[in-house]
Amino acid sequence: MRIPNIYRLGVKELWSLVRDPMMLVLIAYTFTLSIYVAATAMPESLHNAPIAIVDEDGSPLSARIISSLYPPHFKPPSMVSLAEVDAGMDSGQYTFVLDIPPNFQRDVLAGHTPALQLNVDATLMSQAFTGNGYIQQIITSEVSEFVQRYRSSAAAPVDLVLHMRFNPNLEQAWFGSLMEIINNVTMLSIILTGAALIREREHGTLEHLLVMPVTPTEIMLAKVWSMGLVVLLAALMALVFVVQGALGVPIEGSVALFMLAAALHLFATTSLGIFLATLARSMPQFGMLLVLVLLPLQMLSGGATPRESMPALVQNVMLFAPTTHFVSVGQAILYRGAGIAVVWPQLLAILVIGTVFFFASLARFRKTISQMA
Repeated sequence: MRIPNIYRLGVKELWSLVRDPMMLVLIAYTFTLSIYVAATAMPESLHNAPIAIVDEDGSPLSARIISSLYPPHFKPPSMVSLAEVDAGMDSGQYTFVLDIPPNFQRDVLAGHTPALQLNVDATLMSQAFTGNGYIQQIITSEVSEFVQRYRSSAAAPVDLVLHMRFNPNLEQAWFGSLMEIINNVTMLSIILTGAALIREREHGTLEHLLVMPVTPTEIMLAKVWSMGLVVLLAALMALVFVVQGALGVPIEGSVALFMLAAALHLFATTSLGIFLATLARSMPQFGMLLVLVLLPLQMLSGGATPRESMPALVQNVMLFAPTTHFVSVGQAILYRGAGIAVVWPQLLAILVIGTVFFFASLARFRKTISQMA
């Protein structure tokens, strides 16, 4: 294995990438607009939910309940009549319609338990479930304070003081943008290395390499370092200019340490991309394999849902995936400011998994080349 061969072959891969405009567009979109959209266009489950009120009581208590349903969780309530409820919900104009019955305030002050009707459009399932709970809490609180005629100051048996760490305002953009970078590093590294190998096979340049004094290890290492370098630089620019610059998301930890973790992760994912490319005969087949592999890696690695909420079998199986450890490292460094003393076990796990992936891909690559020869 000769370093100059690996370097020159890697430069060849970079020139091939430069001549592929669609890949350049994909890289630019993935690490710019995709991250911005993921951070800003995916609000929390209850945001500006449309709500209508049928106020059949017209009392100070009903006015108090109406005034408590305000943005950003709800849009300003629309006052409608009882006859307009079904038409509004059928057209999708309202997600929630609250019907306050006649004599509601009188019955509350008399110690009765009057019923309010809340109509929910359950086609928006997550918003409906969350909004239902919000509205119940708001009504209960407002009725209780109205009956007491003042805000309760009685000391509770337990005084719970909440402190939001790392994201005090619970900003969705902080979480969405950083997790999008982590997911895009995985996706693009697999796509670039796999597409590079398939492109050479389709263009016939792989046969040219076979008659040159280069080894399969040199060919594979060249693809790993060149495509990994492209993704690494794109991720760094996205972290600095998009996340910190355009979105204003603070980074708690060391960017250099995160780049080190990303480099180790790229060693594993680029090897995986080559392995998938040796299984596929064409780009459409590679795309189908990518869907089967990429979705579980992203959905079950802890980026979208905490691993603790998954079945034990899934948690144990996903320990063999590099994305699981990369997500853990990325969240620890970028969110909590963790140092090398905290994340070194995950870095070691990524390195071990990457080494296994590399040698497995190398064995498969050698077999593929021997069949072509």
